[in-house]
Amino acid sequence: MVTLFLCPVMKKILNHLFEHKTFTREQSKEILKDIALGKFNNSQMAAFMTAYCMRSITVNELEGFRDAMLELCLPVDLQNGELIDLCGTGGDGKDTFNISTLASFVVAGAGYKVAKHGNYGVSSGCGSSNVMEHLGYVFTNNTDALKRSIDKANICFLHAPLFHPAMKTVAPIRRELGVKTFFNMLGPLVNPAKPQNQMVGVFNLELARIYAYLYQKSGIKYTILNALDGYDEVSLTCDFKTFSAEGEKINSIESLGFNKLNEDQITGGHTVSDSADIFMKVLNNEATVAQASVVLSNAAIAIKTIHPEKSFADCFYKAEESLTTKKALNSFKTLLAN
Repeated sequence: MVTLFLCPVMKKILNHLFEHKTFTREQSKEILKDIALGKFNNSQMAAFMTAYCMRSITVNELEGFRDAMLELCLPVDLQNGELIDLCGTGGDGKDTFNISTLASFVVAGAGYKVAKHGNYGVSSGCGSSNVMEHLGYVFTNNTDALKRSIDKANICFLHAPLFHPAMKTVAPIRRELGVKTFFNMLGPLVNPAKPQNQMVGVFNLELARIYAYLYQKSGIKYTILNALDGYDEVSLTCDFKTFSAEGEKINSIESLGFNKLNEDQITGGHTVSDSADIFMKVLNNEATVAQASVVLSNAAIAIKTIHPEKSFADCFYKAEESLTTKKALNSFKTLLAN
């Protein structure tokens, strides 16, 4: 009965999209709240997400979706000073290994507090939650347990569906669609711990500029990055662009001291098990030079986000020390043991 009653609502929303019209911030907020509360059936939600795949999102729409997610989420007060999240949108279609998750442990090993927001892979083979679960981590939304993780391991892992009803509602549909949707764009914006520092990778420059506009108003220290060949992270396969309080900048990998990598040097495994093997080789300092360099570069950008006054070289050295002295590995082991 509820679904039949609400069919006209979604019909009106879809027609609005088909006519190339946009939604206000408040309209977007209400739509996402209705999705999270299960007011539409799976077919209607799939149609809505598919329609969004065919057009660009506006600042007002992204703000409205973000507002709804944060209003409905299970809040997490970790009562800690400066937290950082390293989170990419995904959806770049590159199928790399779990670079930002590994960089998170490197940053934690370097002594910084990390609140890592993650989820299962949708448009990629193995998301951060897939690899963490495979390696034995048990997801939790218990605040005391998360606080202990931060205190002991310098990192906690926030599995998105445990905190966001909307993520849980649409998870089966996203898996069936298997392509990026506007939920990819929301992931980095809705960390329930609300960290004061964020390094965010995005899959294109259009979205990077929208993010930059939103973060400028947030009071958060941020770095938004996009590799010029489409990666949502520093890939070292090409130069990359960053957006921060210091402005918009193209970063040359040559000027940072790296040779250009080939894409196949940073691809992930064909299975979650393969991806987990790469993950542990990196943490054990047994990875290829290419794999380690990419992880350390992303970790360095994260550290520089916290300390914008520091040079990339200094931040890279701090990240490298964390990896080579096994501090990053110890952070991972401590998290699993907590």
